[in-house]
Formats: sequence, C-alpha cells, structure tokens
Amino acid sequence: MKNLNKSIKKSVLLTLLISTFITVADAQNNLRLGIAGLNHNHVYGILNSYKNGKADIVGIAEPNKALWVKFGKQYNIPDSLFFTDLKTMVLKKKPDAVLGYNAAANHVDIVEICAPLGIPVMVEKPLAATLTQAKRIDELANKYHIKVLTNYETTWYPSNRDIYNTVATGTIGPIKKMVAHDGHQGPKEIGCSEEFLSWLTDPELNGAGALNDFGCYGADLMTWMMHGARPIAVTAIGRHYKPAIYPKVEDDATVIVEYPGATGQIEGSWNWPFSIKDFEVFGETGYLHALDNSHIISRMRENIKGEKTVEALTAPINDPIIYLTAVLHNQLPGTDDLSSLKYNMVVMEILDAAKRSIKEGKRIVL
Repeated sequence: MKNLNKSIKKSVLLTLLISTFITVADAQNNLRLGIAGLNHNHVYGILNSYKNGKADIVGIAEPNKALWVKFGKQYNIPDSLFFTDLKTMVLKKKPDAVLGYNAAANHVDIVEICAPLGIPVMVEKPLAATLTQAKRIDELANKYHIKVLTNYETTWYPSNRDIYNTVATGTIGPIKKMVAHDGHQGPKEIGCSEEFLSWLTDPELNGAGALNDFGCYGADLMTWMMHGARPIAVTAIGRHYKPAIYPKVEDDATVIVEYPGATGQIEGSWNWPFSIKDFEVFGETGYLHALDNSHIISRMRENIKGEKTVEALTAPINDPIIYLTAVLHNQLPGTDDLSSLKYNMVVMEILDAAKRSIKEGKRIVL
C-alpha cells in the first residue's frame, strides 16, 4: 500500500509538472507581440524565435524601410506586419505587449504611446539613455498601471542565479565586495550593424558609450544582489582610448558603487581583447565567481576551492518571452527582480551618478 501511494504521488506530481510546462508553453505561443524598432542587434533573437515558430509577432514598427527589406527577406516576415510608426501598429494590431529594439533614448517614446493604451513594454537594456527619461517612464508606468521591464542577457545566466541563491543561504556570509566585468573588443570591431552603431556611439541616443552599453549589466546585478537598495555614493572614471573610432563617447569606464556594508566595482569596456560577462562576489567567509553563463569557481576562507557547471534554468525564469508571459499572466510579480522597473530605476541612478562623476571629477553622493 505504501509503495502504491508513493507511485500515485509521483504520478500526480509528474502530471502537474507536465501540465505546468504545457501551460507555460501555450502561454508563450499565445502572447501576441509588437516590435518597436529594428535598429538594435539584439532583435535577431526574437526574429529567430518568430522564424522558428516560437514567438507570435503581430506587428513591427520601424521608420527605416530599408530594414523592412533586410529583415523581411532574412526572416520571412510578410509586408503586412510592417508599419512606419508605433501608434498605428498598436491600434491596428492590438498586441499583448511591445518589445523595444531601438535606441535607448527612444524607449520613453514607446512607453508614451503604449502606457495610455494599457500595453506592457519590455525594452532592451538599459531602461533609458538618461535618468530624466527613466523618471518619465516610471511616471507613465505608475499612472497607467502597466509593466515596463528591461531585458538583460545576463538575467538568464544560470551562474548568476546560482550565486544569488548561494548568497541567500548565508554560505559565504554577508556580501563585502562585488566585481562585474562586461565588455568586448568594441561594437565596430566585432561587426555590429551600421544602424546599430549609428545610435550606440551617439551620446544623446545611447546616453554614453561603454558606460551605458556595458556598465548597466553590473549595476543591474548589484542592485539585485543588494535587494534593490540604493547605493550611498558613486565614483567613476571614463577613458577615451579610441577617439578615431568612437569620437563622441567614452569607450572604457570604471565605476565604484558604495553601499553601507559593501562595495561594488563595475568595469565596462569596448577595449578588451575578448568578450566577457562575468561576476564576482566576495563574502566574509567565501568567494564566488561566475566565469560565464554556466561555470562557477568558489573559494572559502579555509582555502577550500571548488568549481561547478550550473544546470540550465527552467521556465519561467529561463527566457525573456517566457518570463514576460508569466508576469503578464500574474504567475510572477515582476516587481523585485533583474527586469523590474523598480530595480532598473536604481540602475539608472547609478549610471547617471557615474556620468556626473566622470564629468565633475568627484565622488557623487546619492
């Protein structure tokens, strides 16, 4: 009888797991998505999902018709999905959410249109080009009660999630220092498209250079690790190593973020010999280092060293569209995590203070 009961319990659990998986998968397929902009190279991800039948794109707003031709041919997108302006697209197609793949400075324009219509928005990092724009986004989101989320590649790294969970158990003690390295050889050097470079290297459209492009990753991870706490001060330096290639913006930035009991160091660069997105956390009694998206090395005070490969994340925290679907279906709150507006407002405060510190040459107290 005991064995029979165990068997029944296992069967019920398996059924529930399968049911949950199907529900998540169906929800993902049923989410009708609108796309705002095609001049961000991260758009390749969602367009690949569309081409493979894993994302339902009902409309694309992009003023540059040359990009219609480029992406329409590459991803088999019918002409009927393209519009020159966002408002016309959302009024006609009525998407469940709009994904922003345009210049950081234009994210606020997406929210200006979508918020009064009650349409949720997810933009590619960072939330905005400036803190002023971010505050307007926050104002609109609160006024019209919509979700505005920010997507980071590193949000879906199993290694970062594992470090967060390990710290939460108290295994390495309270956090004392965090270090985030995010960068590569440079956007032009790695072959980013001309339409992407045209705004990424513009101080108005991107808000900065490597500081906004890569500094936001570390700021987001640190805000998450500190459970949304605002830092007490920020100090930063910016360097212009490649003025011939990037004449308008800095191509290297180092930011020190001060918390009451810890310090964060953010390093963002377009000057490194290879691409890297890693994250280090030093506790009182131990150290964790996410080398990439799945590999972690550790070291305890007793000189006990370890290394491991982390298993892939599971739905709904393994993919931006699955996550977005879960938030919109009230399966996840989306209020206190890496993508949340609350945390990304703190990220924008850090980036703004860093820019002021570079300009004024001093420590900025928040």
